[in-house]
Amino acid sequence: MAQSNVSLGAYELPTTYLPSDDVPTAELASLAPSVRAVQRTTTIPSRPLLGAVPLARIVPEDVHSVLDYSNGLIVALAGLSARTKAAKVAGVALGASVVFVSLLTDYRLSLAKRIPIEAHEVIDHAFGASAIAAPFALGYAKRDPLAAVIHVAAGAVTILGSLLTDYRAVRGAGRRPRRV
Repeated sequence: MAQSNVSLGAYELPTTYLPSDDVPTAELASLAPSVRAVQRTTTIPSRPLLGAVPLARIVPEDVHSVLDYSNGLIVALAGLSARTKAAKVAGVALGASVVFVSLLTDYRLSLAKRIPIEAHEVIDHAFGASAIAAPFALGYAKRDPLAAVIHVAAGAVTILGSLLTDYRAVRGAGRRPRRV
């Protein structure tokens, strides 16, 4: 078998250069906003809660979904590593409930789209308030301060995230079909 005299190291790989007249046009520059527009047209925006919530639709729903799952796991792990029984039970119950609800919500990063997106938004606010109140209501705020701080922080992040999320349904679970 003949061997080649050409060997290219990592720094010797050929590179391609664009000619100076190949600059992105206005059409290419405007593609990024149109991708966002496609997402907006393929999903169904949630109805505002109480006519005012969310305050702003800044956080994309996929980012919110990841935050839901991570907050649930963090709260559950904080509960599992807690010293007091109340903190353990509260952490595991709150964390498991968030993950369970997220798995069943009508958004892209869920397994079954059964819970309407508006109900998920209400549940997010309820979880946030429960996570903030649990250390004080169940009495482990002073005896298990690390778990308490994690629960309160996760609750606050959930509420703040819910106030700023652009909630969008995939299927429109729980919505009545429009009459024409």
